[in-house]
Amino acid sequence: MKKKIFLIPVFIIMCCFHQCHKPLETNKEIKNLYTKGEFNAAHNLIQKSLSSATPEQTAKWNILDDNMNRIQLDFSKNEEQIKAELSKDFPDLTQEQLERWEKDKKLEMRRINGEKRYFKNAVPNFYRLDSNARERKESISGKATNPLKEFCLLNTTSLIEKAKNRINLLSEPQKYKIRFTIKVKPDVVPAGENIKCWMPFPRESQPRQKNVKLISVNSENYLLADNSKMQRSLFMEKKAESGQPVIFQYEAEFETSPQWMKIEQNQVKDYNTSSKLYQDFTAEREPHIVFSSEIKQLTDEITKGILNPVEKAKAIYYWIDSNIPWASALEYSTFECIPHYVLEKKHGDCGMKTLLFMTMARYSGIPCKWQSGWMLHPGEINLHDWCEVYFEGIGWIPVDQSFGLQNIDNIEIKEFYASGIDAYRMIINDDFSAPLFPEKEYYRSEPVDFQRGELEWKGGNLYFDKWNYDLDVTYLND
Repeated sequence: MKKKIFLIPVFIIMCCFHQCHKPLETNKEIKNLYTKGEFNAAHNLIQKSLSSATPEQTAKWNILDDNMNRIQLDFSKNEEQIKAELSKDFPDLTQEQLERWEKDKKLEMRRINGEKRYFKNAVPNFYRLDSNARERKESISGKATNPLKEFCLLNTTSLIEKAKNRINLLSEPQKYKIRFTIKVKPDVVPAGENIKCWMPFPRESQPRQKNVKLISVNSENYLLADNSKMQRSLFMEKKAESGQPVIFQYEAEFETSPQWMKIEQNQVKDYNTSSKLYQDFTAEREPHIVFSSEIKQLTDEITKGILNPVEKAKAIYYWIDSNIPWASALEYSTFECIPHYVLEKKHGDCGMKTLLFMTMARYSGIPCKWQSGWMLHPGEINLHDWCEVYFEGIGWIPVDQSFGLQNIDNIEIKEFYASGIDAYRMIINDDFSAPLFPEKEYYRSEPVDFQRGELEWKGGNLYFDKWNYDLDVTYLND
C-alpha cells in the first residue's frame, strides 16, 4: 500500500520560519545597537518587540534595557567636565592628549548615543593608572600618604610576630558592634506601596567569624536568613509615605579573628581530584569564571615549571599585583565577564582582581572560593572582596589580592595577604551570585556581590540611585 504524502502549504512553512527567524534577527540587531552604544535605538527596538516576545526573551531584553540605564549612570560625565577636572594639573591640555589617554585605556570613555561619555571616576582612576600624570599631580599638590597601608603594615607585622611566638591568631578576635541603615529617597515609590528590603547581615563563617548576635531591628516583622545562606540577609518590608524617606535599620554584634600561617612545602599533599570539594571549587562558573584561551595562555606562562600549588598561587598573586593596579570600578551587573574586562583594561577593583585570581587559580587546579563583605579598618570602612584557597593537608587559607604585597623587605610581612588576612573584616558572603532569602522577584541591582543591600516593590527593582546606605562601626575591644 502506498503511503500518503501530506504537502504542507508553502505559506505555513514561511510563517513558521518567519516566527522563528524574527526573534533571532531582532536579538542580533538589539545586541549590535547595544555594542555600538546606540542605547536609545536599542531601547526603542526592545519596546517595539516586547509584544511578540516569549517570557524568556522579555526577561533578557528587560535586563539589557535596565543595564543600559545603569551604564549611563556610571558614564555620567561629558568631555567638558573631564577637561575641567584635569585642568588643575594640565592647564594646557590638548585634544590630542585627551584622545591618546582614551586610546591607551587610561581615561575610561565610551560613546553612548553618539556622544563621548566618561566614567564618573575616570579622572581619579587616570591618576592611579598613568604614572607620569600621577607624578605631575604630586609635584603640584604633594604626595599623599596612605594611612590604610601604614596601619596594615603595623598590624600584620604584629600578627606575624604573635604567630611566631605560638599565639593562635584565631584566639585574638576583634569585636564589633554595627548599625546598618538603608534610607529610600522620598517619593521613589508611591505612598502606600510596599517596599521590600534585603539588608546584608554578618555570617557565622568558621573559623574566623563567630558570635554573631542581632541586637535590634526597626521593625516588628523581619526575616533573618539562617547561616546556611551563602549571601546572608535580614529582610524587612515597609510602606512608603508621601514626602518621607523609608528607613530600614538593624544593629548587631560579632567578632572576627585574623588568620595567617607559614606554609612549609612538606605540609602540602596531593589533591584528591575526585573529591566534591576539589571538583566544585576548580570548576568554571559562567559568566565570570571561564577558562578562556586568554586565561589559559596567560596562566600557563605565569606558572610554567611550577608544580607546587602554593607556589602556583603565589605566582598568580604576584603577577596580578604587578600588572593589574587597583582602580574604581563600574557596576558589576553591567559586565558580561569581569576577568575578561580586567585583562582588557589592565585594572580592576578588589572584587574584579579577586575574580581574576580565582579564575586563574581554578584553571591551575587550585580550589578557590569567594568571600566578601566590608573592610572595617579605622578610618577606612568600605565594601570589600577577597577569597580563600584550599591546600590539601592545610585547609582553606584566606587570600586578599587587592591588599597586595606590602612595601617591606621582610618576605613574610610582604606576602601576608597572599596567605592571610587581618581581623578588620565583616564577612557577609561565602559565595557570589547566591540566591537571597526570600528570593527576589526582580533583577538585582548587584547580581554578583551583596554588600549594600537590595530593594524592590511591585513596580520593579529599586536601583542604587534610589536609596542610600550607611554602616556605623563601634570597636568593642577599645
